[in-house]
Amino acid sequence: MAELADLPAGRQARTTQNIIKMIYHVYAIKSEHKNYIYVGLTNNPTRRIAQHNNKKEKVTRCYAPFKIIILEQYETRPKARLREKYLKSGIGKEYLKSI
Repeated sequence: MAELADLPAGRQARTTQNIIKMIYHVYAIKSEHKNYIYVGLTNNPTRRIAQHNNKKEKVTRCYAPFKIIILEQYETRPKARLREKYLKSGIGKEYLKSI
């Protein structure tokens, strides 16, 4: 019987193997030159933050380079998404600015 495996961006794939255990990361990066904080969710933080720093992402291109201010791990995507939503909220942004 096929099982579901989580993929990035909430997608799921059917697999006949065991469910792949993924760790999700919520990260916050701050521009080194401008007053800008970006919050994101990924399963590969090294790759994702490199994309931001290498100006591969349209939204963050003009704010590069970045430094990491938060990098947290979660076992499920829904838990990571809740934290990401909190950090993107007004109170979450105030918390990030205070770090």
